[in-house]
Amino acid sequence: MKLTITGYSTALFSTWYFIEELGLLFDCGDGASSGLLQKARKVKHVFISHADRDHLTGLLQFNQLNARQGFPKIYFPRDSNSFPFLKEFSTHFDPHVSGAEWIKMEEGNSFQIKKNIFVEPFRNEHVPVGKELVKSLSFHVFETKRKLKEEYLHLSGKEIAALRNELGEESITIQLRKNILSYSGDTPIENDGRWNGTKILIHEATFLRKGDVDLDDRRQGKHSYLEEVIEMVSKTKVEQLILGHFSSRYSPAEIDEAIDFFCKKFGLEIPVFRILPGEIVRDILH
Repeated sequence: MKLTITGYSTALFSTWYFIEELGLLFDCGDGASSGLLQKARKVKHVFISHADRDHLTGLLQFNQLNARQGFPKIYFPRDSNSFPFLKEFSTHFDPHVSGAEWIKMEEGNSFQIKKNIFVEPFRNEHVPVGKELVKSLSFHVFETKRKLKEEYLHLSGKEIAALRNELGEESITIQLRKNILSYSGDTPIENDGRWNGTKILIHEATFLRKGDVDLDDRRQGKHSYLEEVIEMVSKTKVEQLILGHFSSRYSPAEIDEAIDFFCKKFGLEIPVFRILPGEIVRDILH
């Protein structure tokens, strides 16, 4: 499946990613509506990774422009109390947005957003809370299809149709899942293989090197740095990598030089794309 991904991601200021073919928006930072203009109307599902303002301050404007009965569906971490307040404020300020749906989510959920397309959230450690709380999430997007079981492959089309009527589709087929896209949100690196097998990984890289991060500052320590991201991906089966959420302290030249250096250092040879601070990138992969 070809995916057209448009995004903006600058640490502290705003992050959002629009996947056009899926009607899907990951995070909704400031400027999402003005960046997408009429294409914002295509968004039916908005998944917010966490309640930091740079990931949700565009939500009120987006909702008041695009809300209609049943849409958008706005998904948020179960224990992030900011979102019920946002919903209440939004419906009082713009009563016409009451048709939008606000949906709590947690690890283990699976949300169908199109035929055969599912979004599944899972926990990350950006927000340091107890394991019983859900305040920050990453996401996988899966495409599913059903394949005829091996024992029926020799049958004719007529025989398969008869079996389908007799036993049902699920009895004669197996479900295959393909991880077509993953989005990290804000997160420290997790070397647990969670990205293994994804075709496209969108990952934050707030800082370039370990020395740029004050490890005693818990706020900074909850993010990733480029060196570690490239090293992790080099050991993981990922087909394409999109990097964003760079700090605006870095110039474009510094970012590009660092990407080139670390890709060579760790032998990463897959296509790597980046969103520079302050820039909207349209159709990132092309």
